[in-house]
Amino acid sequence: MTLYLWFVFFLAVQVIHFLGTWKLYQAAGRKSWEAAVPVYNSIVLMKIIGRPAWWTLLLFIPIINLIMFPVVWVETLRTFGKKSTLDTILGIFTLGFYIYYVNYTQKLEYHADRKLTTENKTADTVSSLLFAIIVATLVHTYVIQPYTIPTSSLEKSLLIGDFLFVSKVNYGPRVPMTTVALPMVHDSIPLTKRKSYLSWPQLPYFRLPAFENIKRNDIVVFNWPVDTVHYFYEPKGRPGVIKPIDKKSNYVKRCVGIPGDSLSIKDGFVFINGKKLILPERAKPQYSYSVALDGKTPVDFESLFKELDITDPAGFRTEKRDTLYFRALTEASAERLKNTPGITAVIREIDKGNDNAIFPHINKWNQDNFGPIYIPEAGKTVALTNESLPFYKEIITNYEGNTLELKGSKFIINGKETNTYTFKQNYYWMMGDNRHNSEDSRYWGYVPENHIVGKPVFIWMSWDTNGKGINKIRWSRVFTTVDGEGQPQSYFKYFLIILALYFVGEFFWKKRKQNKA
Repeated sequence: MTLYLWFVFFLAVQVIHFLGTWKLYQAAGRKSWEAAVPVYNSIVLMKIIGRPAWWTLLLFIPIINLIMFPVVWVETLRTFGKKSTLDTILGIFTLGFYIYYVNYTQKLEYHADRKLTTENKTADTVSSLLFAIIVATLVHTYVIQPYTIPTSSLEKSLLIGDFLFVSKVNYGPRVPMTTVALPMVHDSIPLTKRKSYLSWPQLPYFRLPAFENIKRNDIVVFNWPVDTVHYFYEPKGRPGVIKPIDKKSNYVKRCVGIPGDSLSIKDGFVFINGKKLILPERAKPQYSYSVALDGKTPVDFESLFKELDITDPAGFRTEKRDTLYFRALTEASAERLKNTPGITAVIREIDKGNDNAIFPHINKWNQDNFGPIYIPEAGKTVALTNESLPFYKEIITNYEGNTLELKGSKFIINGKETNTYTFKQNYYWMMGDNRHNSEDSRYWGYVPENHIVGKPVFIWMSWDTNGKGINKIRWSRVFTTVDGEGQPQSYFKYFLIILALYFVGEFFWKKRKQNKA
């Protein structure tokens, strides 16, 4: 929806509210026109039902307002004597329109001094639960979100089974674009094959102020730009469904290119503006290697893998049984293998030739040799030619919502002929450290700024499915930071000390209180 359509929708909601409540305002000793003034009418309503004025703010926060509206409907009904279970059910399941019936057909009795707390334990439990859901949804949507690492694309930096906290505030909280959705779930309802949201109405993209900009080498969570579901909980044979931006699958990669950069890849190494990208100490890029064996000296690979912390050797021997292939080895591990008896050569595998699966799908480059390309920056203008169009076509038509026609060598954007294009937002280039086992920007291109979710900041749990017993938990990774200088350090022991001090302090405080009594 455009801003104009949202303005019309907002006014329509105000009209609906006024028509259904003006007599209630009068019965409460207010003026009927007060029910018609946007925002002010909500503040007045909070005074009428005896609730704090700051509740008004919650009515205008996407997703949160879906919880608050039913609460306000029920509170309004109870303020005017409609306290039965049936009244509550009718108020909720008619989407508040039961208030129309009360407003126009019932004798209105305003209970200004009604008791706001309930003696009904069930109602009290529901009320507490709703408050907890509202607080949790606010935190989840605008502050910090839990996230699980599902793939090995950032292996060594982030492992499969790492449970993260992703900060929304670092890059600026993104206001949900999908306005009607279940709180604290992503694109589907858990344990079901049902969408958790409605595709309409959609808010325009808006992001609150950020604490920092995305920097090169930052690990970033974002919505996968090309995510569609071919059979999105629909019978087979139907066309694919394009998800709303904020409901596309969450991916986590390392940002290696920021707006304005010139990026290229040479023999698997990333170059920015002609200079080799220097990765932080915690980053451990991995590549594919072939390892030649002499065929005579036995090699204890099980012990070697354990020593080198190779969790996914993914190796196999050729028919001659003299070569082992590795999908993911760090350079340090490769050097260690070179010095192992029985191994005669360790060679890094580098793709040759052209691969049409590589962006922008012009059968020119491959995953190890690519570019240079320009990373688009908001406000910057590029020339449009038949050669440059494949790089920017998706940006022009999909990410920035323009129409594009080609008439011979002429480019028609939004009905006007042009030979240039000015970008409306920033774009980023995301890659996995596990270079040959990562589906990333090399395959689907730029990540738009409006797809950015947040920054991983903390690993609160790490679960190894291959571990046994207590060793299923990777204790060295529990309570470690994602960013920072040097190698990760666990703060779990400090957490346990603080927790122990809290319980000891609480014990002695209660004991002292009992002695005084």
